[in-house]
Amino acid sequence: MSDHLQNQYLVLPPSGQGPGVLVLHAWWGLNDFFKGFCRRLAAEGFTVLAPDLYHGKVAATVEQAKKLRGTAKREQASAEILAAADQLSALTGGPIRVIGFSLGGWWALWLSQQRPETVRVVTLFYATGGGDFSLVRAAYQGHFAESDEWESASGVKKLEKALVKAGRPVTFHTYPGTGHWFFEADRPDAYNPAAAQLAWERTLAFLKGG
Repeated sequence: MSDHLQNQYLVLPPSGQGPGVLVLHAWWGLNDFFKGFCRRLAAEGFTVLAPDLYHGKVAATVEQAKKLRGTAKREQASAEILAAADQLSALTGGPIRVIGFSLGGWWALWLSQQRPETVRVVTLFYATGGGDFSLVRAAYQGHFAESDEWESASGVKKLEKALVKAGRPVTFHTYPGTGHWFFEADRPDAYNPAAAQLAWERTLAFLKGG
């Protein structure tokens, strides 16, 4: 367990304590953008924890990201995510909120199934996933691109139907004129400042409402 907990980025709010938010990075790794995102959340009053699933390695290109994703062991990543969720819940003394980007969004959905009593809120950025949602207790929010070569509109609809069928609150947003990674300021080929700002405001409202 101790090994799992070494590969993490923890940011406390100015007050020193606040509701817990677990951030699950995209396939780029825990790069400067995601660390900055954690700091933004902490500045809003949250205790933020982000497990580093690649243990210090980050990718700058899609090819590099594919290699990193391919070398990451699913068993180890799942153990580290569960350990981080349990640690954050213990640290904050309550249920947690989870935000996942792309690959991290898939893990966020998985975590809500594995820890239904712990995960209260899930926010997805251009990510979908399957599994058994019959026992989940979270509310779900999603931010999706209008034109996304990595996530199909049909996949988004399928996930939404599965969550509604499970009786969960679901709010999915699609952003016109955007593509995958539109929220990430370090992806100049995809970043959409207006959509990113709106998604940030919606995310904050959702987290604080949960």
